[in-house]
Amino acid sequence: MSDQQLRIGVIGTGVMGADHVKTITESVSGARIAAVADIDLDRARAVAEPIGAVASGDALDLIAGETLDGVIIASADRTHAELTLAAIAAGLPVLCEKPLAPTVAECEAIVAAEQAAGRPLVQVGFMRRFDPSYTDLRRRIVAGEIGAALLAHAVHRNVSMPAGWDATATIVNSLVHELDVMPWLLDSPVLEVLWLAARESTRVHYADPQVTLLRLRNGALVTVEVTANAVYGYEVRCETVGELGTLELTTPVTAVQRRGGGVRHDLAADWRPRFAEAYRIELQHWANAIRDTPEHPVAGPGSSDGLVAARLTEAVLRSRETGGWQAVPTTATTASPESGDPE
Repeated sequence: MSDQQLRIGVIGTGVMGADHVKTITESVSGARIAAVADIDLDRARAVAEPIGAVASGDALDLIAGETLDGVIIASADRTHAELTLAAIAAGLPVLCEKPLAPTVAECEAIVAAEQAAGRPLVQVGFMRRFDPSYTDLRRRIVAGEIGAALLAHAVHRNVSMPAGWDATATIVNSLVHELDVMPWLLDSPVLEVLWLAARESTRVHYADPQVTLLRLRNGALVTVEVTANAVYGYEVRCETVGELGTLELTTPVTAVQRRGGGVRHDLAADWRPRFAEAYRIELQHWANAIRDTPEHPVAGPGSSDGLVAARLTEAVLRSRETGGWQAVPTTATTASPESGDPE
């Protein structure tokens, strides 16, 4: 591919899509936003006009009509399968935000379409695999610095969720990050899952927090707490216990204040500040892959990883319904990206 900047299209200009537009425009080399689409055309125009991009109210028209080098799908979950399949049919590299699709059947259709196309085209937006603290933690675990990993504790807390959110949404839209990153972190697939919760919250009237146990093929056990309405701030933690010691995720923080007999640092209101660098690295890796290896324009978790996450999600939902352990069909995942910054 020439030295000309890649022309990227973004579908969905809500919080995530608008953030991707901003990150590519300001912080990703070798790429520019050429087109955006949203069912709210005014919102699409508001994002597109300041950067000279084309705005559209029809995502399928964007995929079929614009001359693009890649497309990002950040629209509603229910649209992911149709739009990803359209991108595959157009031979267009696609980065689809999680989930790849809401159901296992839809994910299987995407995997099959990609295989029929004859080359990888689909990357899934599990950005934690690009986060410097997660990649360093994985490197140390895989290197055996604490011996064999036996147990991991993960915590994922959001400040609050909007009206209409429920326990199922917590599993599908929040827990899914841990369902992807924990087996990647410990380098072993999940064999079975168990969903648990305390009494119903008096604040939100659904199970919050939730705890999910993951039993991995290598014998490790993972505990995952996800809280949708923690109130105090956005926070993600992870500690791995091994035969020789422990490793803990480092969390980027602002300046630490020591004053008046206490120690304080601020927490973000949502996930974007915490994972801003992960998103930037993810997008730069993806752009580099499109430019440098057009026969394999995928630089991280692919469609098979999206399928695995969907199977895990459905197993957790079944466990919630039955109250017991649920086995998970496993498939191989794609190779992990390098932990270093490509720039």
